[in-house]
Amino acid sequence: DKMITQVSVVGRHISNVSFCMAYCGVVPLQTRIVGGDNATAGDWPWQVSMHFNERHICGGTVINTQWVLTAAHCIISYLLYFGKQTQSGFNPHEVSRSVSQIIMHPDYNSTTFQNDIALMKLSSPITYTNYIRPVCLAAKSSIFHNGSECWATGWGRLSQNEPLVAHDILQEVQIPVVGNNLCSSFYSFINVTITCNMLCAGELGKGVCQGDSGGPVQCKQGSRWIQGGISSFGIPCAVGIPEVFSRVSEFQSWITGHLAGTNVSFVEFTSNGTDLDSSFGHVKQKQSFMQLCIYPSQVYYYCV
Repeated sequence: DKMITQVSVVGRHISNVSFCMAYCGVVPLQTRIVGGDNATAGDWPWQVSMHFNERHICGGTVINTQWVLTAAHCIISYLLYFGKQTQSGFNPHEVSRSVSQIIMHPDYNSTTFQNDIALMKLSSPITYTNYIRPVCLAAKSSIFHNGSECWATGWGRLSQNEPLVAHDILQEVQIPVVGNNLCSSFYSFINVTITCNMLCAGELGKGVCQGDSGGPVQCKQGSRWIQGGISSFGIPCAVGIPEVFSRVSEFQSWITGHLAGTNVSFVEFTSNGTDLDSSFGHVKQKQSFMQLCIYPSQVYYYCV
């Protein structure tokens, strides 16, 4: 790979430096069929499968050769799999690592769903291949307009009616970003506060579900994929109420503060067009909740 300029962590400061590494967020194998449900091997080379007791529990993302980004509510002693395509059978490009260090956000709150983010250090570094690569992380100045099309990935259930086990094949789904004002108008009626540290996405019939926790929602800009959010919680599954993700860009300082001396790539994402989120009201969403009979107890984290 040629020399590129990206944001890196030097000491405990963020600086622009040039270094030779695999491009973050670049998929070397152009195999994706847009609109497909089953992802092809190599489509999402930063996707991590976190296993506990020999089964998939949560997702995560490769951010460099030593660290994985995930949700705080997923944290437990895990074996992490990279380059994995299916949960069963032989995966020729797969490697695994145990976890040597876990850093949870100090202000993580399992009741309010705030600051649902964590870092996991690998027992030994991984080697980048066409099937294992780092994702770009959304920088602090990133803007995600309501309606921006992004993709969520994971091995979670395809619907609430499926058994509570991971799907065998890595799934991909294109979903729209839902602005925080509109998203708040859904969740305020069940006393869940959507803050600036959260990013909402999803629509009726398209979203994440149990088993997708900790995994990414990623948006494409040019040739790069930029992770905008970490799958956190929602009302299972894809019932027309957006799912909620930890907004990666709001945690740039926290991430870089803990990864001193390592390369982490932050890229500014800017949505096209004008954000119309401020024009949305609350009345329509209240009616939707009444029709769906949604209650606070039905808000779940999306681990298996």
